[in-house]
Amino acid sequence: MKVVVTGATGMVGEVLTQRLIDKGHEVWGLTRNVQKARKSNPKVSWLEWHPNKEPAPASAFQGADGVVHLSGENVGGGRWTEERKKAILKSREEGTKNLVTTLNNLPQGPKVAISASAIGIYGDRGDESLTENSDEGQGFLADVCRAWENNFSKLNKGRSVILRIGIVLSPKGGALAKMLPIFKLGAGGPVGSGNQWMSWIHLEDVVGLIIQSLENEKVSGIINAVSPNPVTNREFTKALADTVHRPAIFPAPAFALKLVLGEMSALVLHSQRVQAKNAEQLGLTFKFTQLREALSDLLPGKKKD
Repeated sequence: MKVVVTGATGMVGEVLTQRLIDKGHEVWGLTRNVQKARKSNPKVSWLEWHPNKEPAPASAFQGADGVVHLSGENVGGGRWTEERKKAILKSREEGTKNLVTTLNNLPQGPKVAISASAIGIYGDRGDESLTENSDEGQGFLADVCRAWENNFSKLNKGRSVILRIGIVLSPKGGALAKMLPIFKLGAGGPVGSGNQWMSWIHLEDVVGLIIQSLENEKVSGIINAVSPNPVTNREFTKALADTVHRPAIFPAPAFALKLVLGEMSALVLHSQRVQAKNAEQLGLTFKFTQLREALSDLLPGKKKD
């Protein structure tokens, strides 16, 4: 299978491209910096693409069987100034529009196209149990995800899949990487009330769901890419503290986070209790369904509960 990946040098894309190569697939990556990308993985065929400025290069998709769209500005990369919010939205909106334009203009498009989205589309929902059929929410992240998905839905060829990805656990990036130094110092603790739900997923399971979606012709539509067992923030911080053998007794009050992070505090204060309903109905599998098992795998040499 020939697979074209956007965002192939990101946290998920880097692991995905290697797993696809390991399985014998041919991988093409679209990137803004070909020279840098080649150093990250010389086994990938790299082509230059500036997603906010131009349609994706049609030559990349000749003979392609699948497309995985992961590119987009990092929502946790800095305080949400008005300028940064515009950049985050534009990266999803324009990048997806420019990819879909190219795919729709191909004489024969790939059999399957997969786009990342995020559970931020549900907004702040308290204890409500959320599935793919739940109403979309309000707020900046919900607006970004809505624009992302609406542009991808204009694809008029082949099978399409949208993965609404939860909190991806990896010590190399994302929320866990930012929390680890604090918890290793014994200075971690619940955030806000600690009662907000965290719908998490191990990095390997995100990659696994993407590959299963590529290879399984029965998979289509919207899928919540989250572990079947979400936890509260209090449960998450306790499990992380136990894994690194440190206490979790220093709570971070909501008002302090809002003061420091501004609107970006939504990333840690909003509650989303998301269920992997469609993934389970389609028979998609997870390697890690329990948080402590996932943390033990991600933090080798630490306590395994």
